[in-house]
Amino acid sequence: MKNFVSQEWLLNNLSKDNLVILDARGGLNDPEYGFKEYQKYHIKGAQFVSLKKTMTGKLGTYGGRHPLPDMEDFAEAMKKLGIKDNSIITIYDDGDYAMAGRLWWLLKYFGKDNVFILEQGMKGWLNSGLKVTEEIIKPKESDSLSLNIDKSMVVDMDYVKAATSSDKIAIVDSRAYERYSGQEEPLDKIPGHIPNALNFPWMNLVAGGKMMSMEELKDYFEPLKRYDEIIVYCGSGITGTVNVLFMDEIGLSPKLYPGGYSDWISYDDNVVIKEK
Repeated sequence: MKNFVSQEWLLNNLSKDNLVILDARGGLNDPEYGFKEYQKYHIKGAQFVSLKKTMTGKLGTYGGRHPLPDMEDFAEAMKKLGIKDNSIITIYDDGDYAMAGRLWWLLKYFGKDNVFILEQGMKGWLNSGLKVTEEIIKPKESDSLSLNIDKSMVVDMDYVKAATSSDKIAIVDSRAYERYSGQEEPLDKIPGHIPNALNFPWMNLVAGGKMMSMEELKDYFEPLKRYDEIIVYCGSGITGTVNVLFMDEIGLSPKLYPGGYSDWISYDDNVVIKEK
C-alpha cells in the first residue's frame, strides 16, 4: 500500500539518517492523553506531535472545532522536529489512523511526498513484541524545508454549499451513521448532516483493528467512482482524513472540507438534514 509502511520496513530503516518518526497519538476528548503516553513509551527516535498545539489552529467563529493551523507556524514546528526536504516521514498513532491521518494529510497539504503511516500503529507494534523506549531525543533543527501548499486538496464552506446542488460531486460524511442521521450528536449543537451527503463511516475501514484489503476498499468506495469529484468531511477535519487516506490508496482524489460539520452549522443560514 502506497501510504503505509510495515513494522518490518520500519525496523529495517530505523538507522536511516533521513528517517523522521512522528508519534501522533492523541484523544479528541483528552488533549493531554497523547503526550502522556509518549512520555511512558514510544518507538525509538520518535518525536511527539500534538493535535491541539501543532495540528490545530486558533479557534474562531468559523473554521470548525479543529481549524487548520497557520501553515507557516506548522512549517516552523516541522523544522524543530528535524524534518528536511529529503526526509522520509513515518507517522503512527494508536492504530485507528485518525490522528496519524490528520498529520499525514497536513504534511501532504504542506507539499511533502515521502509521508507514510505505520501499519497497525503503536498497538500493533506492542502486540508484535517490538521494543519501545522512554528516552526522548531532541532532534537537530532543520534549515532546509520548503513550503509548497497544495490548495487543490481543500474546499471551503461556500464550495461545499454550491456542491450540494450538483449531481456530479459526491459529498461524503465520514461520521458514524447515528451522527449522520441526526439520531445522536455528542459534540455539535445541531444534529444532522449536510444536504445530499453520502454516509461512509471512517470506522468501517479499520473495523476490529484490521484494515480493509485493496479489493475490499475498491468495493466499498465503488459507488463514488461515478462522480467527477469527491468532497470528504467529518465533524472537524480529523477522522475524515482516514477516508481521504484510503480513497487515495485506490486512486481516488478526494478533497477535504477541513472545517467539517462543525463549521457548516456555524453559519446560521446553512440547511441541515435529519433522517426520519
